[in-house]
Amino acid sequence: MSVLPESLASWIAIAVLLFWFVGAYNRLVRLRAAVLQAYATLDAALSRQLDFVQASITAALQGESPPPQELSSSVAPLQAATTQLATLLGATRLHPLDPGGMAALGTALQVLITAWQRQHPDAVTVFDADGTLSRPVPLTPAGTSTGGSTGNGMTTAPNAVEPIPWPEPSAAAEIARSQFNLAVAHYNDAIVQFPAQLVAWAVRLRPAAPLR
Repeated sequence: MSVLPESLASWIAIAVLLFWFVGAYNRLVRLRAAVLQAYATLDAALSRQLDFVQASITAALQGESPPPQELSSSVAPLQAATTQLATLLGATRLHPLDPGGMAALGTALQVLITAWQRQHPDAVTVFDADGTLSRPVPLTPAGTSTGGSTGNGMTTAPNAVEPIPWPEPSAAAEIARSQFNLAVAHYNDAIVQFPAQLVAWAVRLRPAAPLR
């Protein structure tokens, strides 16, 4: 006895389900690809921040006389934070959708920012997500939630991610971080919606994590 459906209605139902599955899968794959593409841009922006910080460290050491045999106590924490972020950036580059790796990268980034602010308290710049100059220094610690207004009059949502005070005076990193986080949000929203959730489960698509 054949296990294949014999009625036209059954074949139509199977075809509809198949087309829906392929369509939902393709949409999830496109959203996932958008996250990966956004991360590539973010990776390049973070690498430029690292280059900027490393260049400042090199210039500071070259300016010391006589040349130190080892890093001075003021520069050593910044150098250590730079090395740590570079290492984690290389690891995250291999698995940008891994939440654990992204969380570690975010922690290392905050350590670098803190070390930079201690070394150069007046040399940080905060930008809004669209690249608009927000203010010269953060009003609240990065990562905290506020429901007020930014320096340019734009209102932030209560759960908005606080802008990061970047060492290099360029908006590229904050723009890239915002675009990456937005791509992650769209992807994560898609894979938990029913019935697309079934497709994500079937092909083992897992949620990603933003860079905070």
